[in-house]
Formats: sequence, C-alpha cells, structure tokens
Amino acid sequence: MSQAYKIHKQEAAYFLTLQIVYWVDLFSRKRYRDIVVDSLNHCVMKKGLEIFSYVIMTNHIHMLSRSSNENLSDVLRDFKRYTSRHLIKSILSEPESRREWMLKLFSHAASTHSRNDNYQVWTHENHPEEIYSPQFTFQRINYIHNNPVRAGIVENAEDYLYSSARDYAGMKGLVMVEQLNLHLLKS
Repeated sequence: MSQAYKIHKQEAAYFLTLQIVYWVDLFSRKRYRDIVVDSLNHCVMKKGLEIFSYVIMTNHIHMLSRSSNENLSDVLRDFKRYTSRHLIKSILSEPESRREWMLKLFSHAASTHSRNDNYQVWTHENHPEEIYSPQFTFQRINYIHNNPVRAGIVENAEDYLYSSARDYAGMKGLVMVEQLNLHLLKS
C-alpha cells in the first residue's frame, strides 16, 4: 500500500473513504445503513471517535473524523469488524433477494486475504487523507455532503437522511456530529 494513504498521525483528523468489497451496493437497504449508523454512534459515545462530517452511500462511507483517544486506526478496525459481523448476520437472517450473490462475493474477498475468516465485507483500505488546512477541510465537507446530489439521489444535500449535511443545515441528523464553523473554514 502507498505511504501516502496511511494513518501516520493517530491524533490527526482525516478524510476517510470506507468501501464495501467489489463496490457491492449493500447500503441500498435501510436495515444495513442503520447498522452503520448505530455503530458510528457507539464509536462516538464509547470509543472517542469524533465525526465532523459523513455520508453513507450505497457502497461506501465518507467521513471527516479523528479519535480523541489518538487511536483512529483501532477505532476504524473495530468499527469494520463489528459492522461486518452484524451485516452478515442480517443478510443471513432477514429476507434478502441478493443473499447468495452477496455472500459469494464476500466469501471470495475473504479467500484472497489470510487475515479473514468466512466473509470480508469492507476493503482493508480506508484511503485516509490527513486534513492539513481549513480550505481542504471545507472542500472535503462539501465533497462529502454533495455526494448524494452528484449521485442523483437528492436535489439538495440536506435532504439526504444519511449525511451530516442535515446537521449543518440546522436539522437533526442520525449520527452524532461535531460541527465545524464553515464560515471560518471558507476564509
């Protein structure tokens, strides 16, 4: 893996992209998105994850975040491990028309890495980019919030339920977010 995309400073804020293997559109179902929401909130409350901005798309998550405990890599590892187990459990136990196809892909992904068990849901990469300036922060927050708009899911970023754009627009979002002052970041 490239040195450019590693978490070198555990205390720093990063723009992160967590993706599902083979870009499987797992989060097209509400129950899977809700597993992610619950886990993110748990990580905020119990593991010191600070989320400044996020969006949950159909096959990936973007976040601008850091760990107050200076262990961002550990928090992300635990988040992925926990959500993987619960996502697979939900796929196996609840009605799912894509069950066989998804399990086959998740099983194949697991077989290509020795550190996996039966299924691999997330890629091992987080594609971290350290936040280095207010302008970069502002750019990344806008990128995150406008993902559903660019994808044609909503017309306005704040209309997408699974995004911190709602928080920044004065509405209550699903994930606990620490809002940054966008006016200060722009200048």
